[in-house]
Amino acid sequence: MLDIVTIKDVKVKLGEICKQQRKIHELSREDLADALDVSRTTIQNFENGNNTTLDTVLKIANHFDLLESLYKSLKDLEDANNLNSLY
Repeated sequence: MLDIVTIKDVKVKLGEICKQQRKIHELSREDLADALDVSRTTIQNFENGNNTTLDTVLKIANHFDLLESLYKSLKDLEDANNLNSLY
């Protein structure tokens, strides 16, 4: 049986990674929000898997030096031709 991954699942996983990285770097939500020029509520919502925007994902990935890894993962998917057409 196939495990179906939903958008919500991905949002929750991204939030978990953000919270983990924030705690590793000993940052409060307010500290991270200030560093990213977003509100504390944006960080709280992100960590709870709500209101995740691509811009916020990229800001957080960049802040925690994960942007290159994210890009490499996307590039690997592209190179392996694992992207199925939506048309």
